[in-house]
Amino acid sequence: MPDDMIGKIEETRLADALGERYLAYALSTIMSRSLPDVRDGLKPVHRRLVYAMHQLRLDPTTGFKKCARIVGDVMGKYHPHGDASIYDAMVRLAQDFAARYPLVDGQGNFGNIDGDNAAAMRYTEARLTEVAKSLLAGIDDDAVDFRPTYDGEESEPVVLPGGFPNLLANGAAGIAVGMATSIPPHNAGEVCAAAIHLIRNPDATTADLLDHMPGPDFPTGGILIEERASMIQAYETGRGGFRLRAKWAVERGKNGTWSIVVTEIPYQVQKSRLIEQIAQLLEDKKLPLLGDIRDESAETVRLVLEPKTRIVEPDMLMATLFRATALESRFPLNMNVLTAERTPRVLSLREVLRQWLDHRQIVLVRRSNHRLAAIERRLELLDGFLAVYLNLDEVIRIIRYEDEPKAELIRAFTLTDAQADAILNMRLRSLRKLEELEIRKEHKTLSRERKDLQTLLASTRLQWDRIATELDETRTKFGTSPPASSPLGTRRTELGDAPADIEVSTEAYVEREAITVILSEKGWIRAVKGHNVDPETQKFKEGDALRLLLPCETTDRLCLFATNGRAYTLRANDLPRGRGDGQPIRLLAEMTNEDDIAALFLWRDTIRYLVASNTGRGFIVKSEDLIAEKRTGKTILNLKPTETARLCLPIDGDHLAIIGDNRKLLVFPLDQIPELSRGTGVQLQKYKDASLADAKTFRAAEGLTWRLGEKTRTETDLRLWRGDRAQTGRLPPNGFPKSGKFT
Repeated sequence: MPDDMIGKIEETRLADALGERYLAYALSTIMSRSLPDVRDGLKPVHRRLVYAMHQLRLDPTTGFKKCARIVGDVMGKYHPHGDASIYDAMVRLAQDFAARYPLVDGQGNFGNIDGDNAAAMRYTEARLTEVAKSLLAGIDDDAVDFRPTYDGEESEPVVLPGGFPNLLANGAAGIAVGMATSIPPHNAGEVCAAAIHLIRNPDATTADLLDHMPGPDFPTGGILIEERASMIQAYETGRGGFRLRAKWAVERGKNGTWSIVVTEIPYQVQKSRLIEQIAQLLEDKKLPLLGDIRDESAETVRLVLEPKTRIVEPDMLMATLFRATALESRFPLNMNVLTAERTPRVLSLREVLRQWLDHRQIVLVRRSNHRLAAIERRLELLDGFLAVYLNLDEVIRIIRYEDEPKAELIRAFTLTDAQADAILNMRLRSLRKLEELEIRKEHKTLSRERKDLQTLLASTRLQWDRIATELDETRTKFGTSPPASSPLGTRRTELGDAPADIEVSTEAYVEREAITVILSEKGWIRAVKGHNVDPETQKFKEGDALRLLLPCETTDRLCLFATNGRAYTLRANDLPRGRGDGQPIRLLAEMTNEDDIAALFLWRDTIRYLVASNTGRGFIVKSEDLIAEKRTGKTILNLKPTETARLCLPIDGDHLAIIGDNRKLLVFPLDQIPELSRGTGVQLQKYKDASLADAKTFRAAEGLTWRLGEKTRTETDLRLWRGDRAQTGRLPPNGFPKSGKFT
């Protein structure tokens, strides 16, 4: 600190001081920690790790070195942060389930997909992979700029040459201050194919690029189920997401048993935590279709899911698991990166590829210029050597007898200073004739290469052709195109169609079983197993008796139509079982003490019902309109204060016969009655000091039938009782039951 600054105090507003310092911290986090560079796809810590390992000569063909040694070099020379953070970054670069194309070849325990940590750095060893070598290609050929390290004692690359499309191939994730990035991994061969297409067609759209690069390719596989239109929009804007599901198959066992085997789980989902999540949901009874889960994984993932019953459909079981667990996840897309100008910005897929290709062109030009300069220097020396061979005796004389041989050589043969030094340093064995031939051959080869480089540097088209050729070589080496057949290049994530919504019905939760519902006169309900139930053997509370026996199955739904005009839905499996008295039906359906049961029947789809009040008003309603999701039911028939709902009967015919307690019978066509989902209805029969007693639908061609004791009687000639809706009617035929009921 300067002497004039010691003891000096400046008054500054606290808000200004905090803002200035926080802004500096935010910029440091954005630029030097969290966001990757679009050119090489690396954050500073990853770039320094790869470069430090390159400096240690840890190439793919050399031996391994202790990770502690590597971390020490990185921390001491390039990255002045904690060793734990550096080692964690290094471990991730070596995990084949975390990085699609690992940059580090690890030896030892580098963790696993269950979420177990890697061994300490003193135990593990590492070296670079071929992918990292491709990223570094040209680092020693002036391909990129270097800058001083934090202490000024070393230098480090600002960015790597990036011969591999690392940003898209390996993806990136990070949280800075006020911004974040999330880029999924992709298949390198497909990225190279899209980049080549962009070179050939600079105006290519995002949809065109996705024809070559159809979506992410995660290291853990899975099935990508995002719609193409959604992916196009995400890649176009740089923001979006992708739905990813586990890969599963059904394994059949003996006697109709089966199980589901999950072989691939979504990216960044820890297998152990996934199993814990499913087990906890099982314990909480939130997965009613799943019976058990087992982990049979070894080197590959194998999760076995056992259904609760064999009648469950596999697709329905997996639908419940996808909704409730991490077997389906969504990976966000936020392509927020540092551009070539070191500016954080959200880029589209086309912009990411364009900036990477522009970087590759700069690298190509710089490497070509570096090589051209090296060739020029070498040709200069070779020209000097050739001058020696043409005047060998004179050169020997000058070197042997002259006091200043260098100056004399320059004067006698018009040599440059570098040529003269090279001749003076030349060994005697180089004066043989064979060496002269080798020099002439090298001179010819380098002259041809110089001409090619000069032509390349003068033509932008040739530069892009060279880049396309390099990309094709990268695609062949790391992608899926022939002759590559390595597991590294094979696409792991399958491309699936957007799944159709599978309705998980309540019937799937229970095993189908035959039962009989027993309803008493006082409204007590229960269910017993089987359909062969003898009504004479059923016992009830004192003063109570049997009202209804209803055979059904545990997967059925029952519809209760009450005198308050409301419909309630009961699930047969929820009814109390056993030989006891059962349970008051008012506890299953919220009815008041004044309400009674007008009808209880087995609900079936596509059936129409006639609902009517005691005053003879009613209408036709569809069965689906009677379904109520809540215990409070739903209002179907709107009633006046003095009215009650009297009946709800299925329609089977084309005419309605209705009779009041005044014993007046009326028959009219059903098409005179409107069909409503709810309402007041219309007058079916007119009464004076009477009310509705019973009604029945029938087919006019078959006649009207009623029960008389143990016998039935059918009346086909109904002309006396035919009329229109809302008429009074006439006395019924002789022999009609005195009870006024058809049954």
